[in-house]
Amino acid sequence: MNAAKEQIYNTFSVDVEDYYMVSGFADVVRLDNWHTYESRVEKNTHRILDLMDEFRVTGTFFVLGWVAERCPALAREIQARGHEVASHGYSHRLVYDLTPEDFRADICLSKKILEDITGHSVIGFRAASYSIIQKSLWALDVLAEEGYRYDSSIFPIHHDRYGMPNAKRFPHVIESGSGKLVEFPPSTYSLMGLNVPVCGGGYLRLLPLTAITSAIKNINGKEKKPAVIYIHPWEIDVDQPRLQGRFKSNIRHYLNLKSTMPKITALMKEFKFKPFSSLLD
Repeated sequence: MNAAKEQIYNTFSVDVEDYYMVSGFADVVRLDNWHTYESRVEKNTHRILDLMDEFRVTGTFFVLGWVAERCPALAREIQARGHEVASHGYSHRLVYDLTPEDFRADICLSKKILEDITGHSVIGFRAASYSIIQKSLWALDVLAEEGYRYDSSIFPIHHDRYGMPNAKRFPHVIESGSGKLVEFPPSTYSLMGLNVPVCGGGYLRLLPLTAITSAIKNINGKEKKPAVIYIHPWEIDVDQPRLQGRFKSNIRHYLNLKSTMPKITALMKEFKFKPFSSLLD
């Protein structure tokens, strides 16, 4: 790896939520019933933390407020191991299904819980299922007003549930009357005029490792930008209980779970990473 490539730091991020909290299963698992399901988020997050320790990788953990409230030791341990704790909201509701008032209450509650537990300021946010889209861009103003400094919720792709395909592909400043935020979009590879998602979630599980590493090398080397990688703790859990959701949700959720750990292990060996907060300036 040459010197120019060594100067590029990517971001490795984890959306800390449990298998039954995902938006794709919201029609079969109600928030009011979350407490009745077996919790596996602590065990799975610890596995990710241990892997990151092994390769001396630091990253950003977007912790759901509901999880932190019930597993405060987990949030403190993430912080103690040198990672950034950021907000994933409180109840994992889609932003475009909320009113601005409900969204404000959700992000303020999450911020307070995380800051009280860790003793550190929370300055970053990622929406459930990247649900800041064209009709919910008002959320950026609310985030700035409530003291957040960056967001990672705008996915520049076509998707049936989220995405803004014409949005910028790389980190950039968004200014408004409420202040400014740095936006960190999940990474895409530009192919024949289309933005192809390559570095997280189901896309990471679907694509071969060679395609993922090639895309990141192109982002770092040719485009001179950081790649934004994301996973969820349930994505490394092959033995998680199976939920009976819609066909499309089942495919998206359970596809290639066994490939996640080998792939992120390989990426940690190959590339350099820092938390989002370290790249703000």
